[in-house]
Amino acid sequence: MDIKLAVLIDGDNIPSAHVKEMMEEIAKYGNPTIKRIYGDWTKPHLSKWKNVLLENAITPIQQYGYTTGKNATDSAMIIDAMDILYSEKVDGFCLVSSDSDFTRLATRLREAGMKVYGIGEKKTPNPFIVACDKFIYIEILKNATEESPLESETKTTTKNNYDSITAKEIKFIATTIDDVADDDGWAFLGDVGSLLQKKQPNFDSRNYGFQKLTPLINSISAFEIERRDDSRGRSKLIYVKLKEDKPKRKKR
Repeated sequence: MDIKLAVLIDGDNIPSAHVKEMMEEIAKYGNPTIKRIYGDWTKPHLSKWKNVLLENAITPIQQYGYTTGKNATDSAMIIDAMDILYSEKVDGFCLVSSDSDFTRLATRLREAGMKVYGIGEKKTPNPFIVACDKFIYIEILKNATEESPLESETKTTTKNNYDSITAKEIKFIATTIDDVADDDGWAFLGDVGSLLQKKQPNFDSRNYGFQKLTPLINSISAFEIERRDDSRGRSKLIYVKLKEDKPKRKKR
């Protein structure tokens, strides 16, 4: 059963171009029963949101900027989030913003047992990212829509659109595999993926040009993958381990 999500969008801090893709992404994690966007809709730069809101059934919440230099939108969104929390109508929240001001809100919602998803641009400060259960970069969704399905399926790593995976990140994956591995060094990939997400909420295979974790792992020569039948033989379970260094042949 899908969990009920409240989607709260900071209209002053998020581009309107890929809202459709954002809503499709959010639908993977739950049913967005509340969808609200906050901003001062008297400002001309927010006018481009009009058609997007109608197409995606998002309710605009008017918030005037009472004082120059102060972000009243943030306060309105935070107050609404707490009201929704206490109404007990949802099981989780999706906070759409690149603003670190929502860090404490995300932390408070998780303390209350809520699942918290964050969506923002890559410029989002790390404290907000790690305060969420999962954080998704808008740039990932943008790149996905700019590629054909075939290109998306076959793409590996593109310097212009994706970050190259570094030795530090490979070590992070290797350590996580080791954390959940059995005595033979094999780890169920589902467990690995869950732990990667807990350790680093913005970890996403799509950051590196792969739609799923399996092809990402398979692209790294340090790991090997094994597919096993489940107990009923109906599907394949994927396991991964670090490749053992083969002993070098001694010269005669």
